[in-house]
Amino acid sequence: MELNPEGILSVGMKIGRRSADLLLIDFTGRPRRQLSTTYDYPLPEAVFGFLESGLETLFSQEPQRLRDRVCGIGIGTPFELWKWHDLSGLAAKRFSSWKNVNFFSEVAKFSDLPVFVVNDATAACHAEHLYGRGAEYRDYFYFFIGSMIGGGVALNGTVFEGNQGNAGALGAMRTTGPLGESQQLIDTASLFLLEDRLIEGGVDPGILWKKPQDWSSISRYVEPWIGTTAQELAKASLSICAVIDFEAIFIDGAFPPDVREELVARVRRYLINQDKRGLIPPVVEAAAVGENARGIGAASSPIFRQFLLNTNAGLSGM
Repeated sequence: MELNPEGILSVGMKIGRRSADLLLIDFTGRPRRQLSTTYDYPLPEAVFGFLESGLETLFSQEPQRLRDRVCGIGIGTPFELWKWHDLSGLAAKRFSSWKNVNFFSEVAKFSDLPVFVVNDATAACHAEHLYGRGAEYRDYFYFFIGSMIGGGVALNGTVFEGNQGNAGALGAMRTTGPLGESQQLIDTASLFLLEDRLIEGGVDPGILWKKPQDWSSISRYVEPWIGTTAQELAKASLSICAVIDFEAIFIDGAFPPDVREELVARVRRYLINQDKRGLIPPVVEAAAVGENARGIGAASSPIFRQFLLNTNAGLSGM
């Protein structure tokens, strides 16, 4: 017995700091269609405009019998999005409008499909759990490194979303900066740091979001970023395992597969020399879904919550 890929279709949108992706996936998680857009900052009117026009484009390429099988729209977004910017003046005021945005009512203006909202990193964890290597371990922590680093928690064979749907928000974990100052993990292990290095070096950072991804021309900037990020992930992994005895740590992100493999290898090496007294070190593994994980995970949310057993449902609405 196996799933009919065309039995159910679902839409997912990933809202990122620099780009948004819109996907139509089948019942097995395979993207049938995908659209992308980039911006300086994700302002609400641009994001929902992209979703509205994108739905028309996605559906126009499918026969009516399959359009009738679309079961919903999943939106993967950083929670409290209005806090994730460094704008000022009028631009900051426009961005702060996210605080009053109701995703369900905004989408209802142009679509009657049910809407499901999930944290973007948790969505990526769902994608890995359903379509990647998640079945290999019962309990694991999942890192996804985008413009901002985030995470997901899998316990007893299911993704645990938490009381407010924000479990695994390890970007807020405390760490120490180069001068001993207190920082958050997002300040020491996120892609915006690499973006800043490119800008300082006079390199167009747009290469980070260009698809298909190829970072070979910026290796001189990527290499030191991998080294710093790996050290931070090694320390964070042990801190996480001091709370829950995870079997494994999965690492993925919005970067090419070769960058992911090198980052995983570095984290493993750094863990060897860390103080692990009182801890059983987890295995560190490369995730399998890749840079599309947030969009695929968002798209899987309507399927997961309507057709599969889900004891950890997060935020949803009609």
